[in-house]
Order: sequence, then C-alpha cells, then structure tokens
Amino acid sequence: MKTNGTILVTGASSGIGAYCARALRRDGWRVFATARRPEDLAALEKDGIEAFYLDYRQPESIASLVENVLSRTDGQLDALFNNGAHAQAGAVEDLPVEALREQFEANFFGWHDLTRRIVPVMRAQGHGRIVHCSSILGLLPIKYRGAYAASKHAVEGLMLCLRAELRDTGIHVSLIEPGPIRSNIASNGLAWFERYIDAENSAHSRAYEAQIARLKGGGSKSRLKLGPEAVYKSLRHALEHPRPRPHYIVTLPAKIGVIMKRILPAGLFYRLIAGQG
Repeated sequence: MKTNGTILVTGASSGIGAYCARALRRDGWRVFATARRPEDLAALEKDGIEAFYLDYRQPESIASLVENVLSRTDGQLDALFNNGAHAQAGAVEDLPVEALREQFEANFFGWHDLTRRIVPVMRAQGHGRIVHCSSILGLLPIKYRGAYAASKHAVEGLMLCLRAELRDTGIHVSLIEPGPIRSNIASNGLAWFERYIDAENSAHSRAYEAQIARLKGGGSKSRLKLGPEAVYKSLRHALEHPRPRPHYIVTLPAKIGVIMKRILPAGLFYRLIAGQG
C-alpha cells in the first residue's frame, strides 16, 4: 500500500479522532492512533491502524507512546494530530481548582508534552505537520464552558507562538476550530460535571437542569451540526497543502461567530453571545 506519510492521531476512540484515523488510513497514510480502552484499541487494529494506549494526564504514557511509534518508523514522523480531550462543563464560579487542573492536564499540558517530544524529530528530518484540534470555544466565550474554553484558549496561544518559532524550519503548525460536530464529547462530559460541580447548591441550579439534559442527550441537536468528515476536510488541507493555514474554522455557526466578533461592537457582541449555551 502506497503511503502519503506517517501520522500520529490521538483521541481515536470515537468521534473526530476515530473518523480521521480511519479516513487517513483509507487515503494512504500509515496511521498510529491512540485510545485508552482495550476494546477501542482492538477496533483500531482491526481496521489496519497501529494503536497505542495514551492518557494525556500520564506523562509516562506519553513517553512510552513516542518511543513505541518512533521504534516503528526509524525515528521519523511526518505529522501529529493532537485531538484527544474532554469537556468540563459548569459555571466558572462553581469550578473547583481541581477541575481546572484535570481539564488542563488532559487538554493542554499533555498536548504540550507530546508536541515537545515530536518537534525535535521533525527538526532533524527537516519537515513536519503539527495540527491541533482546538475549538471555536478557543476563540469565542460560551457560558458554562469556562474550563474547556480556557484550555482551548491556552492551546491557541501556545501553539501560535510555536508556529512563529518554527517558521522556515519546514514544520507547519495549524489549528482547527470546529463548531458543533457530532461526537461523544458532550455525553462523555457528564461524568466530569457530576464529579466536580455541586449543581444542587449552585446559584445556577435551574440552568444546570437544561445543561444536564443536553449532556445526557449527547449535546446540541442543531440541524447545523456536522459530521466529523467536515473536520477531516480541513485536516487533509493542513496536512497536504504546501501552504497550510494557521486557522481552519469548521461549521457555519463557528464561521458566523468569528465574523460577528470582527464586525460588531464588543458590547453588543458579548451581549449576543451571552444568550448562547
């Protein structure tokens, strides 16, 4: 099978990561993908993907992943797609520090650790693509998403600086900012909400009733929600175009939000956005 190159895809148990790992394999990439549950790793292997355990919150698993992947590629890697994450819901005033630490360990510090281990590999070979699946919440604020939005804002800031620092090295860094995409991230977030948020005694208890129903139902039912193939289209461009973009805004609601932020007075924009969520 002809290969377009080697790529490491994280968070491939379901949703965006699972779809993109299989689509890349179909399109000729040699794919290394990560998950945590044995049954998800087995499903990936069944589809011809080389699968490894990874928990971004465990530095030793990051180190082991990189060692195992590079041992199969003679120490080279063409691309990295950071995707694995979870979404901690809850009003900012209800978030204990422990919840923020968990959110940042999984969504930010782990991404940084893995990326730092891959950059020297790409420097040595003289090329590489690093793509981060951020979120439109890395650019726009939505109530009750403060922890997740903060982690994505942090990814945006850190990786755009990395992009500038890697200019003229042959290594390109891109960020994908999806809006509503069909995935399990909302329903998977229910356990984190229940673990850290005292909904019953919160000033937001009534609003949380709707939030809990939304999480149990798998997130928003908007007709504008797209499938993970929309993200894959942007990922392919970031991986294969000679001049990949720094930002890829995915879904119509996300694009509208970015345009509104650019053209509306700040006060009006934030009043409108406060009604979302």
